[in-house]
Amino acid sequence: MKVYLSVDMEGVTGLTDPEEMHAGKRGYERGCELMTADANAAVAGAFDAGASGVLVNDAHGSTKNLRIDLLDPRATLIRGPGKAQRMAQGLDGSFAAACFVGYHARAGVQNGVLNHTWMGKEIQNVTLNGAPCGETRLVAACAGFHGVPVVLVTGDEAVGEEAREVLGDVETVAVKKGIDKFSAELLPPSVAQARIREAAARALGRLGDFRPYRVEAPYTLGVEWNSTAIAAAVALIPGVKTAGPRHIEFTTDDFSQIMALFGIFATIGGQVACGSGPYG
Repeated sequence: MKVYLSVDMEGVTGLTDPEEMHAGKRGYERGCELMTADANAAVAGAFDAGASGVLVNDAHGSTKNLRIDLLDPRATLIRGPGKAQRMAQGLDGSFAAACFVGYHARAGVQNGVLNHTWMGKEIQNVTLNGAPCGETRLVAACAGFHGVPVVLVTGDEAVGEEAREVLGDVETVAVKKGIDKFSAELLPPSVAQARIREAAARALGRLGDFRPYRVEAPYTLGVEWNSTAIAAAVALIPGVKTAGPRHIEFTTDDFSQIMALFGIFATIGGQVACGSGPYG
């Protein structure tokens, strides 16, 4: 029973400040330790349930956050940029289950701690085949494309609600309760990580209850940007269509193209937003 872990950072135990998620900023090194500890809790739960192997993908920002020296030695880690499938790198049909650790609510969700979708400020909304889409739905759909069910989502209360709305009776662990975007009521790490371990083992112990989250092809990704300049720039990519002044759409029968293109969108969007694009 191979298990796949996609690990983000905004939903990690104890973290509420964006600086804790950016290299060189206050609290970042401790944030990496907490991120690794949450991942280790899920790894331990997977092996408690009889996993034969666990692959961990660092899915946050630079994707150089998880501490390999602190990682459970039974797991392996995908780390570093240049990953075509981004938050789902390494995920394929050989896995029995996928777990999402440290995830967060999509952009605009009330009381969602550090809520956003894919980028911090540049993206207002995302849709997948017309349905509101956060990172949970996006990566779950990628897992479903490969025939892999998502069995566990950890993060704040808001992402747990989002996960159940999308995936049904998925196991969730709320390590914090949002007060506002940058504030939350937190569980101590020892408590939160014990719950993650228990939930991972429980989820894999009832693996037969889960089915892959499948979205019918063709897949249409819609993105509403906060800037007409970003929308115009990404619309230059072949196959991307303008759907409004700040909206673009891309349609394909291959979900791996959705994941890859979203990463390219983010690269272009970030350059335009910081003034290095044609409009600034």
